[in-house]
Amino acid sequence: MAVKKTTKKTKANGNGAGANGTPATTAQRLGTILKASRDIMRKDKGLSGEIDRIPVLTWIMFLKFLDDMESMRAEEAKLSGKKFKPAIEPPYRWRDWAAKEDGITGDELIAFINQEECRRPDGSKGPGLFAYLRALRGAEGGDRRDVIATVFKGTVNRMINGYLLRDVINKINGIHFTSSDEIHTLGNLYESMLKEMRDAAGDSGEFYTPRPVVRFMVEVTDPKIGETVLDPACGTGGFLVEAYSHMEKQCKTVQQRRQLQQGTILGNEAKPLPYLLAQMNLLLHGLETPRIEPGNSLSVPLREIGDKERVDVILTNPPFGGEEERGILSNFPRTSRPPRPRCSSSSSSCGS
Repeated sequence: MAVKKTTKKTKANGNGAGANGTPATTAQRLGTILKASRDIMRKDKGLSGEIDRIPVLTWIMFLKFLDDMESMRAEEAKLSGKKFKPAIEPPYRWRDWAAKEDGITGDELIAFINQEECRRPDGSKGPGLFAYLRALRGAEGGDRRDVIATVFKGTVNRMINGYLLRDVINKINGIHFTSSDEIHTLGNLYESMLKEMRDAAGDSGEFYTPRPVVRFMVEVTDPKIGETVLDPACGTGGFLVEAYSHMEKQCKTVQQRRQLQQGTILGNEAKPLPYLLAQMNLLLHGLETPRIEPGNSLSVPLREIGDKERVDVILTNPPFGGEEERGILSNFPRTSRPPRPRCSSSSSSCGS
């Protein structure tokens, strides 16, 4: 089906339709949802800029994404006659407390999310949402419940107005993560938001490496299906997303796609905020269970790194300009460390 381009511009309204009543494209509709959400968040006194707004938007989208995926997997299990155990139980699923437009709001919503103990949406007393999510444990370790727990251990809800938070939740509820078209489009929009966050923070090394640089490095190293790719300081996951996309194009069989999904893309990130952003970034780009380890990659002594920890490709833009604590430095022999810069004895910045 061919679609002829016109030069007439249309402006998307709040419902995701064009100003002239024509249906908006996926990109227009999702762009409208994200813009409207961020405009609402600007009114909240607990958020001071993009560095605050985007993480809040991320944890909200993360929970909606999880619920959509769990609903889809439950349906698949039902059709195949298998049992399905959800990662998140009632009343903490998105559909239990967030999906209804007239659901809990105001102080009640803030209490449910933030407090250790609260009155839950079903009327019973129990752990608050974040407290419950932080306490999740996988049956054998390494499953999605462990990932959720790690994400929310470092996540804080900074919105203080529960009515504004409800408005944002209602907007995000309009995103359908079961649609591959919407996920792909949202992945691109999310990358744009990360760039805005980088610009707002003034810290390109921590949040966002320019995509042309990332793409060039991935093309030069050219990782292949069957190889493992590691970013030991992955930040928001830019290198891993690009490597995944590069390798996905090589998949010709179900087995190759399964291999790419399981144990091919690996990362480490020490800071809670980039860790959350990396998880969301990789999920939106198609990696179903990102294997991002929280913590400093240098915390393992060099002598304990053996053949089983080897990978085929390392793609990274590690932090620069800082210095590790003595406990980390002691993990590596002096001969493996870069030389300290020379300075005069009168310089206050000289180390002993």
